[in-house]
Amino acid sequence: MARWETGTRERLQAAALDLFAAHGFERTTVAEIAAAAGLTERTFFRHFADKREVLFNGQDLFEQAFLSGLDTAASSDPMALVRATLSGAAAFFPDERRAWSRIRQAVIAGHPSLQERELLKLSALALTLTAALRDHGLDGTTSALAAESAVTVFRTTFAAWIEAGETRSFADLQEAVLARLHSLVAPA
Repeated sequence: MARWETGTRERLQAAALDLFAAHGFERTTVAEIAAAAGLTERTFFRHFADKREVLFNGQDLFEQAFLSGLDTAASSDPMALVRATLSGAAAFFPDERRAWSRIRQAVIAGHPSLQERELLKLSALALTLTAALRDHGLDGTTSALAAESAVTVFRTTFAAWIEAGETRSFADLQEAVLARLHSLVAPA
């Protein structure tokens, strides 16, 4: 028999997000999150260091989504590599994740310390992508520009994807944002 019930982490995340949305991040305690999930505080701390981690857990999986796209690149052209990394990101954000992402982002938007944490997460992603692009043969400057471009396209896409009323898929939005970037840097 398994020592821990499967889905525990997800239950804690769902309970936390519901409580953050209803009562605010600052007013929600770990004890309340655990109780809402039908678990103990001790179980909470087996899965998360603190309540902020509920919102930011999974950085390695997030970065891996981008890197997995890069592994499928058919060309070493910098923009082809950017497109490949972004295809991995699109797979990480299926439509079923949109509602959760909207609530998560609203919680983050209301707290400067969480906004800072989100920016650090994206900065770490840019550094990871820069190194990976270098490994794919790009020079340092080109790697950094391509990585930052990929992160910018991702951020812009994500913001559009979670807007109220938006129904297009992450992949479709990302293609539109990438096309807009291309038109800015290589006008017709």
